[in-house]
Amino acid sequence: MRNFVLGIIVTVLIIIVGGAGLALLGFLPTNANTAPPQMERHIAMSALDASMERHAPRVNNPAPPTDDNLIEGMKIYTMNCAVCHGGLDRQPAALAKSFYPPAPSLILHPLDDPEWHVFYAVRTGIRYTGMPAWEKVLSEPDMWKVTAFLTRVEKLPPPVQEFWQKAAGVAPPSEGAEGHDHADHK
Repeated sequence: MRNFVLGIIVTVLIIIVGGAGLALLGFLPTNANTAPPQMERHIAMSALDASMERHAPRVNNPAPPTDDNLIEGMKIYTMNCAVCHGGLDRQPAALAKSFYPPAPSLILHPLDDPEWHVFYAVRTGIRYTGMPAWEKVLSEPDMWKVTAFLTRVEKLPPPVQEFWQKAAGVAPPSEGAEGHDHADHK
């Protein structure tokens, strides 16, 4: 039994050292212009969700989802997020596929995460994805407003939908029309 356990430990160490060696000798690709393999994507998404569950405080949004706050969140999104995550015109962002993993299209595939989860991602960023931490750029109320907008993209009140239509020339997505892609949002 002792030799069996020792064999497992040695095997794990060889895998770790071998993987580090492959990486340090330049055998692993580092290009950002390809889609991640499914297994890597699954592991990364599972790790991200587990980290969010463990670290993100479950706080309520102090910015009520009023028409003004949602419109302000839409404007903040357009100015800061649309270049990577897609604009109100419902077209994919030009930069989206330049990231590894590609930046999700938050308008075409609206988020289905709770506000505390989205706020934490906006505030702290997401390591190894290109998603910056916005806490040093945006005020906390502005981060909450964009969070309110992002978590309600498919269920905006009529005045906010009208603002979107006038600003972008297209109607906002409606609930169920485009569908959610939970795995694509981070």
